[in-house]
Amino acid sequence: MPCRPPPAVCAATTRRKKANGESWSYRDADGTLLGQKVTPLDRVGIYVPGGKAAYPSSVLMNAIPAHVAGVGEIIMVVPTPKGEKNALVLAAAYVAGVSRAFTIGGAQAVAALAYGTATIPAVDKITGPGNAYVAAAKRRVFGTVGIDMIAGPSEILVLADGTTPADWVAMDLFSQAEHDELAQSILLCPDAAYIDEVQAAINRLLPTLPRAEIIAKSLNGRGALIHTRSMEEACAISNRIAPEHLEVSSSQPHEWEPLLKHAGAIFLGAYTSESLGDYCAGPNHVLPTSGTARFSSPLGVYDFQKRSSLIEVSEAGAQTLGKIAAELAYGEGLQAHARAAEMRLQTVPDMRVTP
Repeated sequence: MPCRPPPAVCAATTRRKKANGESWSYRDADGTLLGQKVTPLDRVGIYVPGGKAAYPSSVLMNAIPAHVAGVGEIIMVVPTPKGEKNALVLAAAYVAGVSRAFTIGGAQAVAALAYGTATIPAVDKITGPGNAYVAAAKRRVFGTVGIDMIAGPSEILVLADGTTPADWVAMDLFSQAEHDELAQSILLCPDAAYIDEVQAAINRLLPTLPRAEIIAKSLNGRGALIHTRSMEEACAISNRIAPEHLEVSSSQPHEWEPLLKHAGAIFLGAYTSESLGDYCAGPNHVLPTSGTARFSSPLGVYDFQKRSSLIEVSEAGAQTLGKIAAELAYGEGLQAHARAAEMRLQTVPDMRVTP
């Protein structure tokens, strides 16, 4: 189904393009130019989960940065259990500038985006989270297309100093546990009495939630309330885990933030619930999981652009660079490389012969 963004979205995107990922270049004193040409991808595919719940927020988090980056065509795939098309998902696709949408999900949707079908066009990159089958499929097609990351189950880690109401922390742990049974929810705190308060809050609040069964299985299987020696130790453990979502639920969150190196997103202070980041705080909610925050970043405009190096060597610059290139090329035994550089020299040296 075709989707066309309202004019206001297009106008806003045009303004933002100028502020994101601009090409740049500079010239040396001898006139040689170096730089980067930043180009948006031609066509991307966004995978929107839809097996156990509908996620219009995932549409926005994937399509908006692609639109801002200037991607020519955004193809959305989304599963529709029992053939039911979610109105909020389709509305989000329209508002965010999705070009075409297809009601297909799972590994087969990833394959369709990567290789193309009679109806679904092949794309240059696939972004967006999914279940284990979607993640495995993205891993398999990487190289044919680009991917954003291999997304695992949802994660939250809360660093608490005991000053936040226990009910708040319990509900924050629930916010990720309710995604699915494999989600991970962890509390690290140096206050044993506070941990008991959070456990009591979990026991009291859990029966009030519609997805209580999923939350209970998640907490029993992959949840933990851990008593640490100090907040410093809690920060060190957090860095080892490198969680997707990291809440610093403390009266002085900026005291601990410098100690935190690895996390997809860091939520500072008692009022900054992870759920705000999922929907409307500003940063993207497509985040690295399973410890990959040690080397990965949140999805952003930069994921929908590529960079080409720009090189223009002046005649004067060739006199300097040509000699350097030739010296290295002869050292590697690549005479054609060396001669190509030397032919640009004003005084061409005798050709070397390497045994």
